[in-house]
Amino acid sequence: MSWSRFASLMAAALVAAGLSGCFQPMYSEAAHPGLVEDVRAIEVAPINTRFGHYFVEDLRTELNGTGQPTTPKYRLTVKLSTNQQTPTINTEINVASSATVFGDAEFSLVRLSDNKEIFKDKATAAAAYDRTTQRYAALRAARDAELRLSRALAQEVATRIASKLSATPSAPAPPAAPAKTE
Repeated sequence: MSWSRFASLMAAALVAAGLSGCFQPMYSEAAHPGLVEDVRAIEVAPINTRFGHYFVEDLRTELNGTGQPTTPKYRLTVKLSTNQQTPTINTEINVASSATVFGDAEFSLVRLSDNKEIFKDKATAAAAYDRTTQRYAALRAARDAELRLSRALAQEVATRIASKLSATPSAPAPPAAPAKTE
């Protein structure tokens, strides 16, 4: 290794080490005070389908990974829709060899204190899987794709909500009562 190449690698390493303390998560407590608490205080309305159950559980994990209960400040309602496409078909046996599951999540975030909708958006995601002529293997692959789709949609919704709440100032704490002076 030449001296100039070694010197340039060392300089790059020193710059990277010097900047390593400068980076922080985009939606961290340090960057946006109160954001983590606000995100944890989102109550997710249940969805009564199998895919909806997976999605709600993934979303609750994304929003409040601690699992500790909080007093809700917001209510999130989600309307899910899914569809499946089979782009290629084996012409010999007339069966699709792969499929893609698409999902849309239309969601609305309502502040509970005044029942005002503060955010409404739509997220989309997709998950592909291979299909076989073995029935159980094809069913299991489709279920795994649904689970991946659920996680991807939940991450997308949680990121969009965190982005919106980070741009909106957190509700201030009520003012303290003035101290009595005698």
